Amino acid sequence: MSTTASSHPPELTRHQSLVLDALTREEQPASAYALLDQLRGEGLRAPQQVYRALDKLMEYGLVHRVETLNSFVVCAHPHDHGHGPAVLAICDQCGHVDEFADPAIERRLKTWSRDHGFRMGATTVEMHGVCARCGTQAAA
Repeated sequence: MSTTASSHPPELTRHQSLVLDALTREEQPASAYALLDQLRGEGLRAPQQVYRALDKLMEYGLVHRVETLNSFVVCAHPHDHGHGPAVLAICDQCGHVDEFADPAIERRLKTWSRDHGFRMGATTVEMHGVCARCGTQAAA
């Protein structure tokens, strides 16, 4: 199977489906261990089972790793990876993550890569700050 996302979702294994469903139910990024705790009743017993499922889900473009939080979120654009690099806006107060893409960011990264002989692979940009909801609550 190709390592690039296609316009059709791949056939997922049982573990991949369980992990994706659990992650979809999360309101905030979830660690592999938090997912394992949720899925023990479904037969997942070892962290490696969750990590293997997450690795494949990332390969399929269905999940993003939030490096700075050592956690994972479901992709907001799971079947449209022509949208360029994922940009994750992470609220440091409530933990909510918004995903967006911006063609200008993609162009800048590609230009820099070309100018410096760098072969860009998977790209995720993470921004930390305070979301509008938390910012409004703090101002009140």
